[in-house]
Amino acid sequence: MSYQPPYSITPVIVSLVAQISEKLGRLSVLQTQQNSLRLRRINRIRTIQGSLAIEGNTLTQAQITAVLEGKTVIAPPREIQEVRNAIKAYEKLTQWQSTSEQDLLDAHQTLMQGLIDEVGQYRNAGVGVMQGEKIIHIAPSANRIKRLMSNLFNWLQHGTEHPLIRSCVFHYEFEFIHPFTDGNGRMGRLWQSLILSQWRSIFSDLPVESLVYLHQNEYYLALQQSTNKTDSSPFIEFMLQMILDGCHENIPQVSPQVSPQVKRLIASINGEMSKEELMIILALKDAKNFRKHYLLPALSNNLIEMTQPDALQSPTQKYRLKI
Repeated sequence: MSYQPPYSITPVIVSLVAQISEKLGRLSVLQTQQNSLRLRRINRIRTIQGSLAIEGNTLTQAQITAVLEGKTVIAPPREIQEVRNAIKAYEKLTQWQSTSEQDLLDAHQTLMQGLIDEVGQYRNAGVGVMQGEKIIHIAPSANRIKRLMSNLFNWLQHGTEHPLIRSCVFHYEFEFIHPFTDGNGRMGRLWQSLILSQWRSIFSDLPVESLVYLHQNEYYLALQQSTNKTDSSPFIEFMLQMILDGCHENIPQVSPQVSPQVKRLIASINGEMSKEELMIILALKDAKNFRKHYLLPALSNNLIEMTQPDALQSPTQKYRLKI
């Protein structure tokens, strides 16, 4: 492997990788305890809205949900098409291999179908990246793209870097090359999600792109700083922070003031469970003690919720972690 993207490992990067790894362990435990299908749907909609909003799409999460459900949405046809394409692309995410250049081209075709003529193929002309009326980046010439992308995929396949770092470096290098006529931003973010989800499946559910949208000025600044330094560490630091923030958003936060009993309860809940099931797992026999020291404090701290909040005394009442 001859090609090596230029980047350096900073103390900030090391710290962020360690923090994310710790949060992923917690998320992996909770993944089967939460209503994962509902969470995945909510976060997928947030992801699509965030990634497209960066590119100027104005559809709200409610409108994207309506498109997903096949309902009529009053909005510019192009923006509706962008949403439909993005829904298809994220639905097909598990079918693509992150190290396959052909899959990247297929993904671009899915993401940009009906929006541009050159779908699923690299550009054949020069292109610049604009910020307002100012050109902030002149991409490599079209006749270099095939070689640059081949080198990048070869590095992605054979590199030994931590997947968190590798995904960020690929994302930056992809945006620097800017291989397509249009759709480079959303493709770069999609492919980083794919790289990460093939390392840890839980990344399919994290709405990192919605956080990038909320910090899009910093996103573009990190890209520009990395280009100016010929070192993608500023971009790596930025994206790792977004990933860490995404992990934080999906972990029910247990306050330090919460008792050890409540922490045991939170760690024991698996999906939806009755009082009896929870008491068995916790090896408790005193229902009054369980209610006073475990159940009620967890409910009052909004850490868990009832499946039937309008029927408090229902014999089929169960409890689950609150998302």
